[in-house]
Amino acid sequence: MDGNYKPYDYLTSSERIREILNQPSGVFQEVDGLPDRDKLTFTNGFYGTCSALFIDIRGSSALTQKLKRPALAKIYRAFISEMVALLNSDPYVREVNIVGDCVWAVYNTPLQSHIDDVFAIAYQANTLKKLLNHHYAKNGIDPISIGIGADWGRALMIKAGYSGSGINEVIYMGDVVNRAAHLAHEAGRAWRDPIFVGSDFKGNLNEQNQGLLSHQHVHNLGTVYTGDVVRTDMNDWVEGLR
Repeated sequence: MDGNYKPYDYLTSSERIREILNQPSGVFQEVDGLPDRDKLTFTNGFYGTCSALFIDIRGSSALTQKLKRPALAKIYRAFISEMVALLNSDPYVREVNIVGDCVWAVYNTPLQSHIDDVFAIAYQANTLKKLLNHHYAKNGIDPISIGIGADWGRALMIKAGYSGSGINEVIYMGDVVNRAAHLAHEAGRAWRDPIFVGSDFKGNLNEQNQGLLSHQHVHNLGTVYTGDVVRTDMNDWVEGLR
């Protein structure tokens, strides 16, 4: 969000801090799913079930050292453009975010069937990587690898920012978001599968989808479930490209 200059006053800053910290805890409602963002104010919040999905480029620091800026910009623009399009393509999507070379989304998934939808987004992202690499190769660009992490749980949804300035954002906090980010960070490295999901996420998938994953013990993450799953019709089409 664009900045819009306003001078800082520590006296009014102190008053804002006091007001925020004195808010009663009852304004944070426990809900089954996450509501629309327009229900948020600077004085309330919602604590509900959701799924978080992160997609991260592996070895991005090496790309900045190896490639010139125009090629680097094209890689990131194509990756972010199409991953965001995919993340946004599910009816249960609540929020889509871009942080550097990582894209992530939060999905409103109070029902088990909703979580299978999020898993479908994850394995389509794995297939989209192949499509991106096809076009990168056509332009003389080396292929990229990605890590995909997903988990399910409860998150706190709040509106945060500078009240009255127009500078604000919806923030999602909780283990589900943190763990999905860590899963994506570890996925796709060296010999590892590109898709990592947490135990709670895997346990809520249908039997067919659970069968596509195997379990591993990963340092600092404990037991996770991994796979190199693709969307078959899309994968066949990409494989047929010349």
